[in-house]
Amino acid sequence: MRTPVSRRVGVGIAVAALGLLAAACGGGDDDTTRTVKATDYAFKDLPKSVKAGTVLSLENTSATELHELVAFKVPDTEKRPVSELLQLPEAELDAIFPGAPATVLLRPPGGEQINAVGDGTLTEKGRYAVICTIPTGADPAAYLAASQTSDGPPDVAGGPPHFTKGMFGELTVK
Repeated sequence: MRTPVSRRVGVGIAVAALGLLAAACGGGDDDTTRTVKATDYAFKDLPKSVKAGTVLSLENTSATELHELVAFKVPDTEKRPVSELLQLPEAELDAIFPGAPATVLLRPPGGEQINAVGDGTLTEKGRYAVICTIPTGADPAAYLAASQTSDGPPDVAGGPPHFTKGMFGELTVK
């Protein structure tokens, strides 16, 4: 299932794939760094709120699934919860999130973090939708390889995006 949101994420992934080996990131939690754990299919330790300038990092606890953390700023006028927004038709969802995400972090099972868009830093105050758009069951190596030559989301075998299985959340940047 390819959505306009996942297409914009895919463009960022394609750009980042050129620097795949150099994009590894480490570090622990402190006042400005928060590690979010990606499981099949949820985000663990996703904070409810962080200070502006906080850097998110992604840990993947899955043995088989590639995961990502995509953070879109929710417009201040939008009051519905992210769970409700993700049920909207593609055209409506695309209208709410018209631009590029604030950050996109990927992490294959057993691999290093890949900074596809930004470095995980959230600087703009407000509410953020946090989602994973990777197709369920997609082969991580095939997805990452395809992203190197794709100008959109890689066309790889897999099921619906992880967010349709509950891999989403929201956080507020204060």
